[in-house]
Amino acid sequence: MKTLYYSRNLNPRVAVAVARHLKSPVDYVAASPRDSRYEEAFRMINPNTLVPVLVEDENRLWETDAIACRLSQIAKSDFWPGPSSLVELLMWLSWGTHHFTRAGDMFYFQNIIRPRYSLGPEDTQGLANSLNEFRRFAPILDAHLGGKDWLMDNRMTYADFRVATVLPFAQEAKLPVDDYPNIVKWHDRLLQLDAWRSPFEGLN
Repeated sequence: MKTLYYSRNLNPRVAVAVARHLKSPVDYVAASPRDSRYEEAFRMINPNTLVPVLVEDENRLWETDAIACRLSQIAKSDFWPGPSSLVELLMWLSWGTHHFTRAGDMFYFQNIIRPRYSLGPEDTQGLANSLNEFRRFAPILDAHLGGKDWLMDNRMTYADFRVATVLPFAQEAKLPVDDYPNIVKWHDRLLQLDAWRSPFEGLN
């Protein structure tokens, strides 16, 4: 039995999108591990008290990239590219997480999460710093995508899902992605996939 614990936030959304795309044989369980009512109980599932978590029998696997890799193994899919492309994949996963998504995450938090849960005043300096970072890294991605449909291997891979982590929230988060036409076209292609456009459809 395989269970994927998730929420509707950035990283869990990617994990659910991967599972839906690969038609993974998992049960989906919505979780709120940081809610004080559930945190201690959830610590038995993931000591970090975070989602996503993939549970297979007695094994617990956390972190989005590891879960995507495992689900690709289960599906026997090259969505997670093989050895010849592994180094390039890891480059994009690291770059996306530490640069592109990290810059966008501040917009996501300040303009979506903070007002939703009344988490205090806007961090204007943090937003300004993140805008500078986004303006630094978005042109790199935009230039790479010039004349390309996908990030690598001339096909869609997990790298596309991972680097695009924050983009489904771009409009609500007020992320200035429209200034980068190749990124917009690339993400529009991803949005043609039901699994990416609506990963939570039909789930509780």
